[in-house]
Amino acid sequence: MRQPGEWMQLPTDERILEILDSGLLLSPQVIAKNIDKSRVHVNRRLSVLVEYGLITRVERGYYEIAVPGVQYLEGELDADDLESDSE
Repeated sequence: MRQPGEWMQLPTDERILEILDSGLLLSPQVIAKNIDKSRVHVNRRLSVLVEYGLITRVERGYYEIAVPGVQYLEGELDADDLESDSE
């Protein structure tokens, strides 16, 4: 069972992680189109997910899921245990 952090915005953050779990490098625009959210909103959430280490910015404009992101989706990681890079 997934254990979201208080900082997470559900279901958006989980949908972003799920689409990135496909193994593809994706842009905010592609993610937004596939989860029916605005690109601006997805951009904000991507920044937060990078900050907490669940995804990685591969190069400008492209993201992939990180190992902790996969562990979260599999219910092996409590997102409340993660610390922000900015803290």
